[in-house]
Amino acid sequence: MKLKNLNALITGGSQGLGKTIAEHFLREGANVVLCARGEKELSATRAELAQKFPSQKVFAKTCDVSNEAQVNELVSFALRELGSLDALVLNAGIYGPMGPTESVPLDEWRRAIDVNLFGVLLPSRAVIPHFKKAGRGKIVVLSGGGATNPLPNISSYAASKAAVVRLMETLAEELKSFHVDVNAIAPGALATRLVDEVLAAGAEKVGAAFFEKNKGWKEKGAVPLELGANLAVYLASSESNGITGKLISAQWDDWANFHKHRDELVKSDIYCLRRITAKDRGKTWGDK
Repeated sequence: MKLKNLNALITGGSQGLGKTIAEHFLREGANVVLCARGEKELSATRAELAQKFPSQKVFAKTCDVSNEAQVNELVSFALRELGSLDALVLNAGIYGPMGPTESVPLDEWRRAIDVNLFGVLLPSRAVIPHFKKAGRGKIVVLSGGGATNPLPNISSYAASKAAVVRLMETLAEELKSFHVDVNAIAPGALATRLVDEVLAAGAEKVGAAFFEKNKGWKEKGAVPLELGANLAVYLASSESNGITGKLISAQWDDWANFHKHRDELVKSDIYCLRRITAKDRGKTWGDK
């Protein structure tokens, strides 16, 4: 088992990718604490996983990851029930308002930043002191297409996900000397509730092209949730020790062999967010 006796806290763990990650962690021998805002669904997921993996510990607590007090209570709960924490998986996220940026409700735009960005910052702040004291730890952040490409008409999601990746890179540098690895996963296009939200919003709000993409994912299938979950297992395991500060595609990158190239990865900006210059594209007109 790759995660035998590892203790993990997983946010947004009641459904979709978060639930699949929790299931993979348990199958690999981990104990988990799950959180989500919806108590009914969270309780049902905890019961289902506890029955499926009777040898592992499965706990759950409702939490709004954008609320500092609730996050601190969640981390205290996880430490109390599990005794320690080895991994933090930050999966909770929302799309936010859909439509032209100048017309969407500003409070909803801010709410997406609160959940997607502060929902990474606050749990990290609460867990980092424990990781530092232990001299080890794993933080795995779920990113998305908004981090690497513009997403017209879903601007709060795109902005928050780009910010999350740069926060991940920054934390990775801050925590490197403490042997705490911090990485982000781009899980690919998933047929989750977010697809349903796009289809419900309609082509007039999200744009015809993006609407048709989501319609295709819904009808023909999208990237399997298992790809992102398997990558999360890899990044939480000792096999990936020393790989940090990277945005990794579950679908397109050969991440299962990254540890074979650990030294090269550590010394490079491969799989990072960086500015592209004219010279990078073989042009000379942009240089002074």
